[in-house]
Amino acid sequence: MFLFQHTPNSEPGSLSYLLGCVGQGLGIAVDVHQDEVETYLEIATKKGIKIAYVIDTHVHADHLTGGYELAQRSGGEYALFESSPAGCDFLPLADGRIVKAGNVEVEILHTPGHTEDSITLKVTDRSRADEPWFLVTGHTLFVGSVGRPDLHGREKEMAAKLYDSIHEKILTLPDTMEILPGAQAGSVCGAGISGKPMSTLGFEKRYNPTLRLSRDAFIEQVGGTELPDIAEIKEIVAFNLNPAQVA
Repeated sequence: MFLFQHTPNSEPGSLSYLLGCVGQGLGIAVDVHQDEVETYLEIATKKGIKIAYVIDTHVHADHLTGGYELAQRSGGEYALFESSPAGCDFLPLADGRIVKAGNVEVEILHTPGHTEDSITLKVTDRSRADEPWFLVTGHTLFVGSVGRPDLHGREKEMAAKLYDSIHEKILTLPDTMEILPGAQAGSVCGAGISGKPMSTLGFEKRYNPTLRLSRDAFIEQVGGTELPDIAEIKEIVAFNLNPAQVA
């Protein structure tokens, strides 16, 4: 297996990924920014990897996606959760679906809360073990924090969904499970995010203060936290809903 974690120059608080199977030369890119497309194409060429899938964990509001363009230029499939409001053609991912890249398998977990269409990727490397190894949590669960639920209004309702997603879909997994989030310190998509770009569920259960809150307290605190507005959010979301128009 190979795993590449990258921080885009345009958004130092964000994280994107390329993972996959070296033996069969297949990869999956996740949450790629517009200014990272060339970087990912170059990495794939150097490694002799075909990018088979390009997944966005949700329709982002903080950056312009490069996912659709990367899929078009690499010959891969652009994928979003099946209920995504995106207007471009995409591979619809249902909860529980398995996406394969050689020996690497990704199970889709629908984890709404940051947005309605948010997903988490549960990754297994069959060349090592039949048990899942790590999660790519997008903007659902961060190191030291959780995603913000207020970007599209309905803060308390979305905070409740976020709590349920985290506690019913993620924290039920083994403590040894690693988490690779979609953002780190500096991102506007959560409060109190750590600068460390990965962790484990066991460590987060013990030291992530938000995860120790009761459901009511979580909804009140996370749903009531005031975070900076995202500049040009309407323009960013409009682009990400229809990236085919400019790709």
